[in-house]
Amino acid sequence: MKRYGDIPLEYARETARVVILPIPYDGTSTWIKGADKGPEALLEASANMELYDIETDTEVYLKGIYTAPPVLEKSSPEKMVEAVYRAAGRYVAEGKFVVGLGGEHSVTYGQVKAYFDNFPAMSVLQLDAHTDLRGVYEGSPYNHACVMARVQELCPIVQVGIRSMDVGEKKRLNPERVFWAHRVHGSQEWWDKAVGLLSDDVFITIDLDVFDPAILPSTGTPEPGGLLWYETLAFLKYVISKKNVIGFDIVELCPSAQSPSSDFLAAKLVYKLLSYKF
Repeated sequence: MKRYGDIPLEYARETARVVILPIPYDGTSTWIKGADKGPEALLEASANMELYDIETDTEVYLKGIYTAPPVLEKSSPEKMVEAVYRAAGRYVAEGKFVVGLGGEHSVTYGQVKAYFDNFPAMSVLQLDAHTDLRGVYEGSPYNHACVMARVQELCPIVQVGIRSMDVGEKKRLNPERVFWAHRVHGSQEWWDKAVGLLSDDVFITIDLDVFDPAILPSTGTPEPGGLLWYETLAFLKYVISKKNVIGFDIVELCPSAQSPSSDFLAAKLVYKLLSYKF
């Protein structure tokens, strides 16, 4: 795989402050397959991205961004979670800021476990079209449809952009901690409440299907009525200004030759969040 941003090698060594961790896993997705190609497509697109961020007037790559070897365990979702936990845990224990690149959303749980070992008072902010709160799905509690059920067994969660769920998930859902897409679109009135529900240390997981398919069609289960680019960036910038964001991941990019712009949006989103953070 390419190194993120194709940045100069002197800023891409393992001693870097930021670690990009590709996790090309797509073992449990149930609609369009191909999320395992997401990390490679994102990294490929990032090589064509300008490294100067206009909004923040910064070049965040100068802080150092190392692209780690991918986590390639694919034999089962349980073994994948454990492999991600070990890989992410090593870097988190070293004080690195880890950015996970999925793969399907099930890859998030191993990262959260690794952070939880080091930040036991943490919470997780989920941007997603789906609640992902099933207890077990297709025989596994580590299916992508169960990831936030597992996460909330570790720490509190706040869900933003939700617009699709199974009725059976209602028993695990806390409506006070969900910000439905149809209520948040085009508004900032909910920001303070959402941020107020988060602890000081926050991990952000972004399922790319939170975005409207009009701007990001290349995802496994697209849903109409999603968030747009600038409103999402503005909210995430606000979160980062108010909380200690300890890491994040970007998941569910399912690249398509018909829509390479989705790959570029995902690559740019990583860089924008790093620019806000550092």
